[in-house]
Amino acid sequence: MAILYALVARGSVVLAEFSSTQTNASVIARQILEKIPGNEDSHVSYSQDRYIFHVKRTDGITVLCMADDTVGRRIPFAFLEDIHGRFIKTYGRACHTALAYAMNDEFARVLSQQMDYYTNNPNADRINRLRGEMSQVRSVMIDNIDKVLERGDRLELLVDKTESMQGKTIKLQKASSSFSNTVWWRNVKLAFALILLLLIIIYVVLAFVCHGITLPSCIGH
Repeated sequence: MAILYALVARGSVVLAEFSSTQTNASVIARQILEKIPGNEDSHVSYSQDRYIFHVKRTDGITVLCMADDTVGRRIPFAFLEDIHGRFIKTYGRACHTALAYAMNDEFARVLSQQMDYYTNNPNADRINRLRGEMSQVRSVMIDNIDKVLERGDRLELLVDKTESMQGKTIKLQKASSSFSNTVWWRNVKLAFALILLLLIIIYVVLAFVCHGITLPSCIGH
């Protein structure tokens, strides 16, 4: 099993390519580049006889390789991910304006080296398996972290609600205290008024009994 051909392109403009065997892969690859719809990121595979063309498009840069159908998808897409990263790191924004085959002299060697590595080095599949396992762990960790964050948000909301309830309780206590003071003063005023009224009634009765407002008969006795 082997990766036999690879290219890097911007749209239908091929920037670099390499083939380890004599095939018409280059012709088919160009047909595929024209066939890929739109400019959206994509990961797709196309079958041609006993070969599979694997395609990864990210941020307008397409990386394509042809491999035996026995290789599967894991290794080819690991290869494409590796090539895309190396290409962007090497050429940066220049790859978005470069002419056809502008990077071919230099980057064709990188394609050749990495094709050989992912085809013949058993560590390539081991590393990719590990990446897959790490990806699953990361997915689980993100899921767990999201749950923790969600719980944190809930805790924060509960804290906010508790603080709000505490604030309402303090306001209620203040209102209750103010109401109690108001009622107390009202009762004091009412008691004072009743006492005053009672004194007035007693005075009126005494004035009537004692024949005058100065109470002459009562004081004289």
